Amino acid sequence: MKRQGGFTLIELVVVIVILGILAVTAAPRFLNLQGDARNAALEGLAGAINGASSIVYAKSAIDGNEAKDSSSVKINATDSVDTAYGYPKAATGGIDKAIEGFDANWAILPTSTATVANITLTEISGAAGTCFLTYTQATSTAVATVKVDTNACK
Repeated sequence: MKRQGGFTLIELVVVIVILGILAVTAAPRFLNLQGDARNAALEGLAGAINGASSIVYAKSAIDGNEAKDSSSVKINATDSVDTAYGYPKAATGGIDKAIEGFDANWAILPTSTATVANITLTEISGAAGTCFLTYTQATSTAVATVKVDTNACK
């Protein structure tokens, strides 16, 4: 008789079990991609804020307003950015005006002090407290800073 080649049922079951074990151990690594993507967007926003702050400061310096605690800088024919010591203020009309497309993707959360604005993704309803960065406006002795928590959005 001819002997037919192929896999036995036991061999197939063993392969399926091994693939199942691999899937269970590898799945958690790929399931947290949404948090990583939000964190990357937050890091991108921090970079945009740093760049916009530098440009606004340069325009303020050209206008001679870098030493004033309250001023504004014209960024185009119709818009201006409110500044404090040359950097965008941490309030509506300040940092949000300095970044193009800010209103479409981000929101400023109210804070307890006048010098700090928390900025968070508007799409995140349940994680609004964990997915944010803090922009601290400039003072007479310190430049504006952006801080992203290392565990933001995770």
